Amino acid sequence: MPKKRSGGGLSTTQQAAKFLGVSVLAGAVMAGIALPAAGALGLAAKGSVEGFDEIPANLKSPPLSQRTTILDSKGHQIATVYSRDRTVVGLKDMSPFIQKAIVAIEDARFYQHGAIDLKGVLRALNKNAQSGGVSQGASTLTQQLVKNVFVEEAGDDPTKVAQATQQTLGRKIKELKYAIQVEEELGKKKILENYLNITFFGEQAYGVEAAAERYFSKHAKDLNLQESALLAGIVQSPSRYDPVNDEAEATKRRNTVLERMAEVGDVSRADADKAKKAPLGLKVSQPKNGCITAVNGASFFCKYVEKVFLSDPVFGKTKEARAKVWNRGGLTIRTTLDPQAQESVQASLKDHVYKSDSVAAAATLVEPGTGKIVGMGQSKPYGYGKNETEYNYSVDAAMGGSNFGFPTGSTFKPFVAAAALEQGRPATQQYSSPYEMEYPSPVQTCENKPWTNQGAQKVSNESESEVGPYPLKEAMAKSVNTYFVQMISDIGLCPVVNMTDKLQVRQGNGTKLPERPAIALGSVGLSPLTMASAYAAFASRGMYCTPIAIESITQKLGDQQKSLEVPKSTCSRAMSEKTADTVNTLLRGVIDSGTGQQAGLTDRESAGKTGTTDERKNAWFVGYTPNMSGAVWVGSATQKVQMRQINIGGVYHDLVYGGQVPGPIWKDAMAGALSGKNAESFNLVNIPDPQKDKDKDDDSDDGNGNGNGDGNNGDNNGGTDNGGTNGDTFPNPTISIPDNFFQGQGNGGNGNGGRG
Repeated sequence: MPKKRSGGGLSTTQQAAKFLGVSVLAGAVMAGIALPAAGALGLAAKGSVEGFDEIPANLKSPPLSQRTTILDSKGHQIATVYSRDRTVVGLKDMSPFIQKAIVAIEDARFYQHGAIDLKGVLRALNKNAQSGGVSQGASTLTQQLVKNVFVEEAGDDPTKVAQATQQTLGRKIKELKYAIQVEEELGKKKILENYLNITFFGEQAYGVEAAAERYFSKHAKDLNLQESALLAGIVQSPSRYDPVNDEAEATKRRNTVLERMAEVGDVSRADADKAKKAPLGLKVSQPKNGCITAVNGASFFCKYVEKVFLSDPVFGKTKEARAKVWNRGGLTIRTTLDPQAQESVQASLKDHVYKSDSVAAAATLVEPGTGKIVGMGQSKPYGYGKNETEYNYSVDAAMGGSNFGFPTGSTFKPFVAAAALEQGRPATQQYSSPYEMEYPSPVQTCENKPWTNQGAQKVSNESESEVGPYPLKEAMAKSVNTYFVQMISDIGLCPVVNMTDKLQVRQGNGTKLPERPAIALGSVGLSPLTMASAYAAFASRGMYCTPIAIESITQKLGDQQKSLEVPKSTCSRAMSEKTADTVNTLLRGVIDSGTGQQAGLTDRESAGKTGTTDERKNAWFVGYTPNMSGAVWVGSATQKVQMRQINIGGVYHDLVYGGQVPGPIWKDAMAGALSGKNAESFNLVNIPDPQKDKDKDDDSDDGNGNGNGDGNNGDNNGGTDNGGTNGDTFPNPTISIPDNFFQGQGNGGNGNGGRG
């Protein structure tokens, strides 16, 4: 058995074997050059690459992954995301020093030899034989470029990376053969340009432009001699020569590059010696990758944009195809996010709810008639630490939200009213509306089998003083539970479900709403984006538009740019203009004299509805003006915190109501978002008051504890709606919620993640 020499080198036998291997390799390459057809045939017989004589298109123009830039609607940068931090630039945008430095240290004979430097191979072979190790390589820049292209194509797939870098004779011959063809078709300048754009410089920087920005906070075209030498030296071993972590080793390597540049005549000896004495001059810029770096709290919106891209077939037929385009990057995505609206949303959330509070808040603003999402934020920042979360409480589970959304309480009641109006019920419709009653049974569903109240489940109003009969306008203002349960029993469940289908109201997990009367009280979990988009249909006089987040996308491919198709909002009529105008009139009453007075805007017409679910685990306000719709949710993401005797945003609340906490958040967010914009008007209708004692409840619904209720409630799963202002009764839900029903980041404590 051969033995190593005492110096740790190879034995004579091993050196001979290595020499033989290199000779065979060189011979195979030369045979491939002289006899390409025979060379290809021989390699194919050994299982090598097919089509050996045809250079792949990706070697002519490597598919380099680059940064993707996400912009708001005004063109301001929100964030940059990338799998490779790279900005492709041409040679004209690279300092001559970096071009000379990389050639001097990596392939000094680059301009004299072809794809293969046989003189270099022999020199390296001799040098390595003398040292007994591998002290010198012989790969040319062209060969390194070919190898880097294969590694780049492998992406983050460890199997493909291993295949691209495996040290086998077949792979090496394949690499050399392609290098020959690349030299013939691209030429030296393009090869150097591609190499400087593809190679890895450490510290997450790919390509010389990203490297210049990372280490020196400047562009590649502005690099001086010593800076260029430092970057060129890193390439051989980015971890060993990392100047951030080992300044001494990096300095030594930089000076080696400068010495080599002087030896080959790229710089004078005097200039090289002067540069050696200069400090490294680092001005490190930290990587700014990903939505976590987004400005104005837009991290969650940024992640939503990413989710849209990866899930919408317009960007690729398969998940893998879409992911490939996203990871390649080079995209400039202009979104619908309005910077004024986004700043207002975040400011309002910050003012009213602290990130350290035991509950969270989320708010989303959309534009009626277009579906554009103009603002999206929440009180707990995007992140993975304490009081942070990666869950976007504004959206459905499929787009990064909580598992089932959040029960909406009485904010669901306008959908019931719209369905009844569409069925021909008058805006003056009255029901007896007792304080407490059993759910009516049976109730017709869309199926042949009606819903029946098998457990004699009951529903009650917030206060015992809430006893009908009530007309629709008063019942909406006071959010009378028994009224809307009677209404849904009257018209049946199918018209309500048909209405919510037209408004694309889906549970947070994507499923349709269950057909049971308790949905009238907001028993199902929905997202703020779903609610804001549905209410926007009221604002736009009955036209529902699907929410969109992307305005346009351009993709950079080499020196060319092309536009990509993007998803468009689809608008359709969900209800008649008369129905929408009637609902707008009803919901104006909620703000004018009902449960939402604290949310009313002072400089323009607005409408909305409050909602608070059973046991005060969720509080909502959803409202709109003719030109903007918004939904605000406050509550426990895990549905374990009851908002009683609680501090939120530094303010103590004995009981939390939709009009009391979410309402002011909505008001401030909307006021800032609409500042300077036209104050448009609703098309209101006349809803006559019934002839009855006008003295009854004259001072009701001021939200100050007079016992008339803010109507903000709905149980989590079919229980009663506990929205009164005096809050002296808390009916238990008739259907319990199983543990771990909601998935989402914990609201307080260590913030270590969501629960099932």
